[in-house]
Amino acid sequence: MVVGDFPIETDTLVIGAGPGGYVAAIRAAQLGQKVTIVEKGNLGGVCLNVGCIPSKALISASHRYENALESEEFGIKTEKVSLDFSKLQEWKGSVVKKLTSGVEGLLKGNKVEIVKGEAYFVDDHNIRVMDEKSAQTYTFKNAIIATGSHPIELPTFKFSDRVLDSTGALNLKERPGKLVVIGGGYVGTELGTAYANLGTEVTILEGADDILSGFEKQMTSIVKKGLKKKNVDVVTKAMAKGVEETKDGVKVTYEAGGKEETVEADYVLVTVGRKPNTSELGLEQVGVKLNDRGLIEVDKQCRTSVNNIYAIGDIVPGLPLAHKASYEGKIAAEAISGQPSEVDYIGMPAVVFSEPELATVGYTEQQAKDEGIDIKAAKFPFAANGRALSLNSTDGFMKLITRKEDGLVIGAQIAGTNASDVISELGLAIEAGMTAEDIAMTIHAHPTLGEITMEAAEVALGTPIHIM
Repeated sequence: MVVGDFPIETDTLVIGAGPGGYVAAIRAAQLGQKVTIVEKGNLGGVCLNVGCIPSKALISASHRYENALESEEFGIKTEKVSLDFSKLQEWKGSVVKKLTSGVEGLLKGNKVEIVKGEAYFVDDHNIRVMDEKSAQTYTFKNAIIATGSHPIELPTFKFSDRVLDSTGALNLKERPGKLVVIGGGYVGTELGTAYANLGTEVTILEGADDILSGFEKQMTSIVKKGLKKKNVDVVTKAMAKGVEETKDGVKVTYEAGGKEETVEADYVLVTVGRKPNTSELGLEQVGVKLNDRGLIEVDKQCRTSVNNIYAIGDIVPGLPLAHKASYEGKIAAEAISGQPSEVDYIGMPAVVFSEPELATVGYTEQQAKDEGIDIKAAKFPFAANGRALSLNSTDGFMKLITRKEDGLVIGAQIAGTNASDVISELGLAIEAGMTAEDIAMTIHAHPTLGEITMEAAEVALGTPIHIM
């Protein structure tokens, strides 16, 4: 018998096992569906294998190294601090392995069938899954596409051993002496900072007026101040022109201030955005509509133009965030099960693991004003928080955006240590429809960074205790 002669039936078929796909598969299985998930690479997708998790592991290790070098003001003197970069990479790999094996265990524990291979739509109820040896048809009632995205390659910076995408930068065998980063978005800033902490001489070239364009300038200015302390050269309004590769490094040419400049380095990292993985799926076979950016058009339940096919994550409009993909995965699985679930992005946080960290949720001050909302912006500095002082991390602030008429919390921005953790309370406040008074009346443990949220709420109410 030829393999693939007879279609295998399933209720819900998920294409892609990243943070969107595997979460969708598990939620669908919890709701009683027979689920099959197809993945051509490693379980966990870009996020767990070559994105969010390994990059944060590298950032964490870089902080340890930096702290070991710079602890004299605490009365701690260290001698002969050294970096075993291969050991660092080995540890980073162990973190990834734990999480990816955990995803496999969760899928199997929820009775999700895992299939390795590439999926191609035959029609709106059948896909063909192919690997190197065989092909098999699967018949489904509903499908969820969660194929993620890949780094954009510039025509004048073709990826190679010396011209790296984020995956290449995370898997270097050696710590670069010099590194040029093209693109000052969150990936470029995070990895540039991590390598600077490890002693690499870093240059960041950003084409726009500022790095981290999605955040307010009063937030990014604190990050730039931190980068300057690390001797990172940030060049804005810089247009990367080309690269000349040599045996031992690269020479990058760029234009800034009307002049052509060059900078030499061991490697150049290109982080100028990502493209959705929507080609080579056979979407045209079933009539799934894409917009002019190649993103799949979906409704509030993540349903595409084809009624029984859903799409989530980086392949649909919105920020390419792992937690957005997971959220949409749950919504799609619930919609398939007949529940009235719909996406609501007002409480969707965005975080950059820069130094200090940046985090935002809900409306910014400017966004609220643009929509004609009468708001109050209340700021509280990290420098007035006891825990921040004890951590010696006093740069930054929290800004709470509340509606003037009733004190409703509609947004928050944080620039400061552990902003990625502190932002969660503000997301909950927005989701639950809480007011500044609700937060101010909540007893926060002392001394903690969480108190900054309470203090900002008190500023919004006009009753601050720890600042004038």
